[in-house]
Amino acid sequence: MDASKARPNRSRSFTNNRPARPQGQRSAAPRRPHFDTSDVSDKIIVSGTDDGERSYGSRSSSYQGGSRSSQGGRSFGGERRQSGGYQGSNPRPQRSFSSGGSSFGRGQNRGGGSSRGRGRVMQTFDVSQYINKNPVVADTEPAYVPKHTFHDFGLERDLVTAIDEMNLVTPSPIQDQIIPHILAGRDVVGLAATGTGKTAAFLVPTINKTLKERNRMTLILAPTRELAIQVEQELRKLTPKMGIYSTTCVGGMNIRPQIMGLKRRNHFIIGTPGRVQDLMDRGHIKPGAITTVILDEADRMLDMGFIHDMRTILKDIPTDHETLFFSATMSKTVEGLIHEFMRDPITVSVKKKDITSSITQDVVFYEHHHKFDLLVTLLGKKEFERVIIFGAMKHSVEKLAQELMKTGLKADAIHGNKNHGQRQRSLQNFKSGRVNILVATDVAARGIHVDNVSHVINYDLPNTFEDYVHRIGRTGRADKLGNALTFVPKN
Repeated sequence: MDASKARPNRSRSFTNNRPARPQGQRSAAPRRPHFDTSDVSDKIIVSGTDDGERSYGSRSSSYQGGSRSSQGGRSFGGERRQSGGYQGSNPRPQRSFSSGGSSFGRGQNRGGGSSRGRGRVMQTFDVSQYINKNPVVADTEPAYVPKHTFHDFGLERDLVTAIDEMNLVTPSPIQDQIIPHILAGRDVVGLAATGTGKTAAFLVPTINKTLKERNRMTLILAPTRELAIQVEQELRKLTPKMGIYSTTCVGGMNIRPQIMGLKRRNHFIIGTPGRVQDLMDRGHIKPGAITTVILDEADRMLDMGFIHDMRTILKDIPTDHETLFFSATMSKTVEGLIHEFMRDPITVSVKKKDITSSITQDVVFYEHHHKFDLLVTLLGKKEFERVIIFGAMKHSVEKLAQELMKTGLKADAIHGNKNHGQRQRSLQNFKSGRVNILVATDVAARGIHVDNVSHVINYDLPNTFEDYVHRIGRTGRADKLGNALTFVPKN
């Protein structure tokens, strides 16, 4: 072979053996995001405001570039990369909306050229879905009249006392209707949105059965660390001084304390599918001892790519176990999982009123260089008391929070690149009021349950309309009206 045509040596080495770049050839764009700050002034149209057109001339932050996810489909508490474009299907000419990466407007793909015409098939959105200026007033719907009180379910005395101390008097609709079926030992499917009291709906009856049969073990699977920890906290509140033991097994945390916790007899194991499967593979969780399996927010676990882990976990558990399945939606994949692993389940659907019709929603049209300034102006208004801002990517969410803090706003961020302790501190800062703005990704926000959120802002478009519904459901909780704004490019 001609030596001049010999292939370069591709053997593994700790040195860089790549050939030198020819003189004059430009290097690839850096992956590390950076901000380009400049002074610009133009008019931004804010849909649904009294001011009509406004002029903004303050500092504008522009984000270039992007990063690539290397984790694939499964994540132990982090996020999969959200990518894809959007086409508005208005009666007017169609417009393409990209939400693939940057909160500040990414314009090029990895190769440096335009990303238009390549990549995934774009999903279609009708922009009118984001507009509802006349929401249904919450008190116009008839109040639900429960058939039971917590004293009527025949619960153990210690559990009733703990419920009374939590000031839980009247069961919510999902609690009222599904607790009797769980107490009777039936497999159940609970269709309920967040904020409906579904955590207590499955904890109360399983705790009661555990108090009667101490050899029971319940496995609770949740999509994110935050949601798993929230379930654990609720469990502790309901079982003070009852001798009920539990271990929480989630990714993003040191596995050794979890292994130590599993060495004792546990009545409840709470975790994310990836970490639970890992501990099962290592032999620290014995599937044969599990008597009840609870899948909390099962639809979201499927969306996050946990289907393989869920199937593997469920097939190793004895067939006579009880399965409690809770989900906000009923997709074909969810139906398939129910038929595969549940025995003659009873379905209880107490989904709240249509979220999209009970929250004031509007779109904010922006031009690329003024998107950040427009956000800052909105957040400066007094009615934006407690706000959750959704972004598409982990790194852009962190950058956005930092830029907001530079303007003097009290903001924090929650995303998969933060470790467990950092995420918990950010969430606690938001709950306590130390900060009133929380910037989040879809997956990380799944465990956020905070009352009195005045506004949800979709700074980046959601990946699907279902994600949009999940996002805006963070406001207007407990029959209170909320507000949601979605940023949409003008051109």
